[in-house]
Amino acid sequence: MKQYSLSLENPPLLIVSDISTIEIHTNWNNRKTETYRIGIEDLANAQKRDLLKWAFNNPEKLRPDVTREMLTEEAARSFAGLALTLRERGHNAEEVAHFVNRLVFCMFAEDVGLLPNKMFQRLLEACAGNPTNFQKHAPVLFEAMRQGGSVGFEKVEWFNGGLFDDDQVLPLTEDDIQEVIDASHFDWSQIEPAVFGTLFERGLDPGKRTQLGAHFTNGEKIQQIIQPVVIEPLLSEWAQCLQNIKKILERTKNKDHVEPPKGQRRARGLKAWRSARELKDQFLERLKNFRILDPACGSGNFLHIALWELKTIEHRVHLDCEAIGLHRDLPVVGPENMLGIEKNPYAAELARVSVWMSEIQWMRRHGFLVKLDPVLRSLDTIECRDALLNEDGSETDWPSADVIVGNPPFLGAKLMKKYLGKDETERIRSAFSGRLPGFTDLVCYWFEKAREQITDGHSSMAGFVATNSIAKNTNLPVLRKICEDLMIFEAFPDEPWVINGAAVRVALIGFSHKENMNCKIRLNGSLVGNINPDLSTGIDTTSLGKLNENDGVGFVGIQKSGPFDVPEEIARTWLSLPNNPNGQSNSEIIRPTSNGSDMVSNRRNIWLIDFPRGLSEAEAALWEAPFQYLYNAKYDPDDDASPLLRDYRKNARDEHPRKEWWTNYWPRPDVRKAIEKLDRFIATPMTSEHRIFSWFRLPTIPDNNTIIIARDDDTSFGIVHSSIHEIWSTKVGNRMGAGNQRRYNPATVFNSFPFPEGLTPDVAASNYQTCVKAKNIAQAAMRLNELRENWLNPPDLTIRTPEVVPGYPDRISPIDGKAAEILRTRTLTNLYNDRPEWLDHIHRKLNRAVAAAYGWEADFDNNSLTLSEILNRLFELNQTRQREYGS
Repeated sequence: MKQYSLSLENPPLLIVSDISTIEIHTNWNNRKTETYRIGIEDLANAQKRDLLKWAFNNPEKLRPDVTREMLTEEAARSFAGLALTLRERGHNAEEVAHFVNRLVFCMFAEDVGLLPNKMFQRLLEACAGNPTNFQKHAPVLFEAMRQGGSVGFEKVEWFNGGLFDDDQVLPLTEDDIQEVIDASHFDWSQIEPAVFGTLFERGLDPGKRTQLGAHFTNGEKIQQIIQPVVIEPLLSEWAQCLQNIKKILERTKNKDHVEPPKGQRRARGLKAWRSARELKDQFLERLKNFRILDPACGSGNFLHIALWELKTIEHRVHLDCEAIGLHRDLPVVGPENMLGIEKNPYAAELARVSVWMSEIQWMRRHGFLVKLDPVLRSLDTIECRDALLNEDGSETDWPSADVIVGNPPFLGAKLMKKYLGKDETERIRSAFSGRLPGFTDLVCYWFEKAREQITDGHSSMAGFVATNSIAKNTNLPVLRKICEDLMIFEAFPDEPWVINGAAVRVALIGFSHKENMNCKIRLNGSLVGNINPDLSTGIDTTSLGKLNENDGVGFVGIQKSGPFDVPEEIARTWLSLPNNPNGQSNSEIIRPTSNGSDMVSNRRNIWLIDFPRGLSEAEAALWEAPFQYLYNAKYDPDDDASPLLRDYRKNARDEHPRKEWWTNYWPRPDVRKAIEKLDRFIATPMTSEHRIFSWFRLPTIPDNNTIIIARDDDTSFGIVHSSIHEIWSTKVGNRMGAGNQRRYNPATVFNSFPFPEGLTPDVAASNYQTCVKAKNIAQAAMRLNELRENWLNPPDLTIRTPEVVPGYPDRISPIDGKAAEILRTRTLTNLYNDRPEWLDHIHRKLNRAVAAAYGWEADFDNNSLTLSEILNRLFELNQTRQREYGS
């Protein structure tokens, strides 16, 4: 029955009977399986009869509560402690890994019936009171498993496979053995290999792989890669092959007859049967030789599931052929179909164990006997080596494979030197020089090698998990190159992901030859005509260019990198102090600041210590109170273990913050120069739920979580605050974080945005003061700002007090406690979440005025100015201006 469950679309219950006994087998996806046996004599028992009743009338009552992942997590936790204990006793990680892998596999083997009569559990229990006996008896078992033999009078199969290459046993205490005994009580036959491998790997080698961003890939995400890269193309091939087989068999007179047995093939249709059989055998040979490579296989998550699915496809072929009369064969797809590369020797061995377990579980689940002599076939195809570089620094070769899949390590370009080391980082970048920019995320190198494998004919397609930033900025060239030579046929650009308890966003990407006819082109699961390098469809915004007319206007705010923010109470105390020994007031280096969150939600009153660049330590110390504050401050005031700022800066990447630890890391002199001549300037949060712009004035200076636009006219403010610019920034910008918030990058968003003709940033506002279209935008923008300010700080709830230093913005305070409660809720985020009618009305007025400046007011009025139409028009404007002005 198990062998035919696939033909029945894997029903959740399998019920069989030999008259004397009825068996109900549960078969829900990702659930622990249960078997209920009901003898004829048991039918007198009402509880047993209920099982039968539920099977037909309410099968959900038989659905096990425990998922395979839950079972696996519990089992992995039970072993992580033992592994860590052994390492703490001084055993090296590889010895511990090898030994504990053996223990795990012994428990798995006895629960699937490959070790007889709970042999391993009995061995453990016999040694419980005398742990030295374990070191005497366990090697006997391991030796028998290595080459086949017996333990006492009980036969042990030949396991082989490298896992039992010697009989080494690490010494265990009485508590250790009890821990293993407790773990042996789990049903190891139902362990999820991929989950166990990763969880167990974390316990053994905490932090080593998570430093590189490698982590557990759940089955759902793996399927989003395996489905389009492995399953769908092969099933499509088989569907065409099966159709051809059926056409051949239709030529026979007796269409309902089955294939004649050997020795009786003199029937009229013998030639047709032979031709049909040849087609079937050719496809099965393709599956037998089909190779799947994971070049960053970790503990085998992808390989385990890929093997399972490949064997299931093979099984489907056998069932389909049997249904039309062709003889059925035994499965031949196995672990040797899986190829892997993994640098960590422990993880590489875990990958082999995961693949072996996957093979055994599949065979048992589908009613086949597990292959013996040996049980564990050699898995040298999973290699322990670097996937990018040889020892001499040259680029490695990957083995040829039909498809490449995996979850390469996530590590941003900025962090590579920190975690890989400067030398290793430079070696990688040097090896790929000329093919990738010198500053890309680590994952990009796997994409580039996979692209080369496909273009060189060593593979047909690939599918990887990557950070969602792969489609942006300095990472984008790797996808551009893929789209030039190949095609992206499957993409999920922005999927939720959890790593070490933190929610992030990832991209899932599949690519292949452009002529691959077995691929559907899908974006987020929907059919599309094309997928661009930035993982969008339709117009390719990655060809957008910087416009010279926008140059020198959009900036990132200053980067502090340290405890340079101070509360307003401390700042005002310093501002009230007498002049310093150098004759200067603290107002020279203390100024209000704001980050993106302050702009839209926090309403903090934070001030900034802002020493000018170029001071010596002796000169900076003359500003007594602020300097002493930094001198005693930890780099991270919220972390007791954080070093002092002056010690932390000694290891800074760049020279100037090492020499001048009392200064902001990137003070942005270009920003200051651009805004110091303006009465005010525009700012927006770099990352936010709503794209909101606000006015600021010096001496306030926002930090690097904000984008500064060096314009002080209402027309420019209105244009960037219009829906036209918001649509552009959403499309061209990227998204970040668990909240999937939109990110505004001046280099890509602002510098490429085509402003209305005559109202571009290189035109002084005085040049269009008499322009009606510019005045209409300015009036709407002024009204928007006025209404918002009245809502944020209503005069009846606030009081304005001049700051202690002339020229600084007034201090806005609530008039009483009730007003303070109301004002706490009055943030721009809350305002735009609620979006009252008055706000909607003024934005519609502003949007129409900006549309009119582009000459689109008629389309705006008749509602034909759709989002896609706006993008198309802006894109054409960008391309035209690049051509005309050489931008």
